Amino acid sequence: MKHLLEQVVINDPRSPFNGSRQDILIQDGQITAIGQGLIADDAHLIQMDGLVVSPGWVDPFAHFNDPGSEHKETLESGAAAASAGGFTRVFVVPNTKPAIDAKTQVEYIMAKSAGLPVQVLPLGAITKGTEGKELAEMYDMQASGAIAFSDGLKPVQSSGLLVKALQYVKAFDGLVIQIPDDTSLAPHGLINEGIISTQLGLPGKPMMAEELMVARDIKLARYTGSRLHFTAVSSPKSLEYIRRAKESGLDITCSITPYHLFFCDEDLVHYDTNLKVNPPLRTAADRDALRKAVLEGSIDCIATHHQPHDYDAKILEFEYAKFGMIGLESAFSVVKKALPELKEEQLVKLFSLNARTIFRLPEAIVREGACADLTLFQPDQEYEFSKEMIRSKCSNSPFIGQQFKGKVVGTILGTKISLNN
Repeated sequence: MKHLLEQVVINDPRSPFNGSRQDILIQDGQITAIGQGLIADDAHLIQMDGLVVSPGWVDPFAHFNDPGSEHKETLESGAAAASAGGFTRVFVVPNTKPAIDAKTQVEYIMAKSAGLPVQVLPLGAITKGTEGKELAEMYDMQASGAIAFSDGLKPVQSSGLLVKALQYVKAFDGLVIQIPDDTSLAPHGLINEGIISTQLGLPGKPMMAEELMVARDIKLARYTGSRLHFTAVSSPKSLEYIRRAKESGLDITCSITPYHLFFCDEDLVHYDTNLKVNPPLRTAADRDALRKAVLEGSIDCIATHHQPHDYDAKILEFEYAKFGMIGLESAFSVVKKALPELKEEQLVKLFSLNARTIFRLPEAIVREGACADLTLFQPDQEYEFSKEMIRSKCSNSPFIGQQFKGKVVGTILGTKISLNN
């Protein structure tokens, strides 16, 4: 099968065609030609105004609930959502039933991923059952295809256990991912501790719970000399700690969610349960500091923290609603709206290139002879995000009805092509 992308702008700093408008011919999953006036009579033609291609995007943290809670999401529906959002690779958290804490669970994900339009890569659990008590068999999981290790939505609380995990993964140059959250501090907190939590009468969770964990884990990573990635960083002080750690030579990286760039705790005044997330939305000043950090290059990549919940888990009193929102389909548009001044080259680094480097993913370059691993998007296309655009089985998104500029067209991964309607 041949596909001809006609007059597309190439956004790939490593490509010899970066910034130019070219035709791209793809045959049997490989880029066979890039140039002007390419002709292939038997090719499927893709032609759209303002179309841009970049190396396929990567989401390092999403929840597909498969196995165990398939009424919320399956690997198939999650992959469809990922492709609709422009992602060709997605890492899924191990908080399933059973947890991804052994090679059989990893092999299950890898086997089902083979037939999906995007590559779904499992994050192996650090501890058995993600219970934070006993180390899981990380070596076996890594050999079976686990891309990195994390207890996902339940960050490891024990310093002694985490230091053992950091030492363990060094044997195969593995990487540990943590949501920085000391759960012993304000364990019943629902939103950010501050003026808004007081006004709304909701239990608050202080930023200190995040900052303490970041400081602790950096010290543990320094002690072990291991690779560590923080995800969903929401505190400016945490970013300062991470920046210092990087400057001192530690192999520490971080990601941020689109919703922490877009919303703040003031948006919770209507008790919208779709905005109940962990770590919680911070103040407007904190959000602006995060935006500045992205522009300055202090943030390595974007992580959607896609977390589907059914109607009954969200449409109830704020106190009882589950944490999390979906985010795969809207991620690109949300970042574009939150940071309209973000340059296209920075976008492709945030969504693709940096994550590929951090997690040792196969190289994806827009050049002749390379395997096709592409995201197609229209950065200037204006549209309204609607419920009909959601491919996830759940629609717990606060972005429905929002006007955006920057629309994903689809993905090409090898011989698999998925285009949005």
